[in-house]
Amino acid sequence: MPRDPRKVEKRKIEPDARYKSVLVSQFINKTMLNGKKSVSTNLVYKAFDSIQESMKTDPLEVFETAVKNVSPQVQIKSRRIGGATYQVPIEVKGERKIHYAFSWIRDAARARKGKPYDKCLAEEIMDAYNNTGTAIKKKEDTHRMAEANKAFAHFARY
Repeated sequence: MPRDPRKVEKRKIEPDARYKSVLVSQFINKTMLNGKKSVSTNLVYKAFDSIQESMKTDPLEVFETAVKNVSPQVQIKSRRIGGATYQVPIEVKGERKIHYAFSWIRDAARARKGKPYDKCLAEEIMDAYNNTGTAIKKKEDTHRMAEANKAFAHFARY
């Protein structure tokens, strides 16, 4: 059966070396700058070591819980109907949730100043695990916006 030319096949991401987790591997890719994967890998592993040191629990468990806590259920999309633009709340599907969680954790860690990135990343992951911090605030703001614009949800199907 021929492949649909409009669909792009998803690449298979290999699990990372230390934790054998695809989720960690995806996060390493998300934190990477200018194609420097080894730098990104070292920073993420250092952050996980800091989490292990300070929380005395498995950093993979903490990371997975943090990602689950930050993942949004709904997002806002702008829809132009007639002459007006409406902010329409739309449910977030599987892979997108993880994408948003990774991006928000990474951006919140980069916004923290005064410490090395790996320490900031570890703190942000621990904050997300405890349902506090900038990434969680971003999720709550998104949900609040969706709740405020619930009246326009009927435009989602157009």
